[in-house]
Amino acid sequence: MSNELTVKKEIILNASTSEVWDALTYPEKTKTYMFNCEVVTDWKVGNPIIWKGAEDGKEYVKGKVLQFEKEKLLEYTTYDPNSEENDDPNNFISVRLYLVSENNKTLLKVTQGDFSKVSNAQKRYEETLIGWEYALGGLKNLLEG
Repeated sequence: MSNELTVKKEIILNASTSEVWDALTYPEKTKTYMFNCEVVTDWKVGNPIIWKGAEDGKEYVKGKVLQFEKEKLLEYTTYDPNSEENDDPNNFISVRLYLVSENNKTLLKVTQGDFSKVSNAQKRYEETLIGWEYALGGLKNLLEG
């Protein structure tokens, strides 16, 4: 039996995979649904990724790009440098975004975890569940609104 704490979300977006991909990877678009944060990275595997406040320039989340397959798969680690957890690789969580084209729409599958392996696991897991609900709703509004 596993005590794994992994967030798994899926959403169908009335948009092409290229439109969804652009919304996931361009800072001017991410700030509209990711808590007013712009993604800053060169998208090269192994390089840093930062979620920076669009207005205050503060670093809210940082990590490293793990996989990048244009319009198909994006994976990176995340860590909140403003949290109580140590800035230690053991406290970084992976996020996997997988896009599937379906009849001129896109199925976006989000997986983030395993939170059971990091400090403050339950709290971080619950906050992330709420965060993805907000972000995916905002992404849907951006692409379909």
